[in-house]
Amino acid sequence: MSMGNNYELYKVFYWAAKTGSLTQAAKTLYLTQPSVSHAIKQLEENFGVALFYRNSKGVELTPEGSVLYSYIEQSQILISLAEEKMAALKNLDSGELRIGGSDSLFKHYVLPYLEQFHERHPGVKLHLNHGTTPEVITFLKEGRIDLGVVRMPIVDPQLQVTESFQLQDCFVAGARYAALKHEVLSLEALLQYPIILFSRNSRARMTIAELFQSYGYSIKPEIEVGSVDLLIEFARRGLGISYVTREFVSKELEEGSLFEVKLEVPLPPSHVGLLTMRNMPLSSAAHAFIGLVK
Repeated sequence: MSMGNNYELYKVFYWAAKTGSLTQAAKTLYLTQPSVSHAIKQLEENFGVALFYRNSKGVELTPEGSVLYSYIEQSQILISLAEEKMAALKNLDSGELRIGGSDSLFKHYVLPYLEQFHERHPGVKLHLNHGTTPEVITFLKEGRIDLGVVRMPIVDPQLQVTESFQLQDCFVAGARYAALKHEVLSLEALLQYPIILFSRNSRARMTIAELFQSYGYSIKPEIEVGSVDLLIEFARRGLGISYVTREFVSKELEEGSLFEVKLEVPLPPSHVGLLTMRNMPLSSAAHAFIGLVK
């Protein structure tokens, strides 16, 4: 006998036991009294035991009825907790927002939105999973995150891009190369200087390698670093010319600790997208976050 078909019967049993009255149970559940009596009779037949004694005031539990009640009471408490929890999730009083992305995209792009989101929904827990684009895609497919923030293009039938925005990569240098400030360099001239690139096989790194190849040059970095912060720091200290996302160095460009090295050829913009799984329902928190970014 499975709980499934009996849920309504248990509800009737619970209220009859709680109130000690079939009339009260009927009132609470908006049922007729005969249907309450019938429900209890059905349960008693299912279990093959009597659950209630009738008395002048109404009904009271038999010892077997008391055992059943101790379980049913817990289940009713759990069910009302579940209902409260669902309401809280809908109203974003609790729940969690799980986002994957690279450190640099988090720090320079996602952070301002996360701050706004946290101010609006302080009850929602934030989980940030750091990784490269392929790792973030794996996190999404394994259900470890609700949203990924990655560089485009991503061609994958299981994923969809809900929102995308444009960034511009560029070469920057510090005071040591100040002489280049007012020059426009050819690719060949740029390659005479030590170049600093991101070490991992990142989308940005592949893009710039392809661009140089299309003009017949090969870009070989003198220094490779594992984080965008180091790309910025090394350029500031004059160790070479770094290839970074302009939006990530806006502060340094404004204060003048870095300047953009101008090139004869245009550098392609790059696109970043908010990725979600195509056929998975989004959590309320993820919905709210996407709404905020839009």
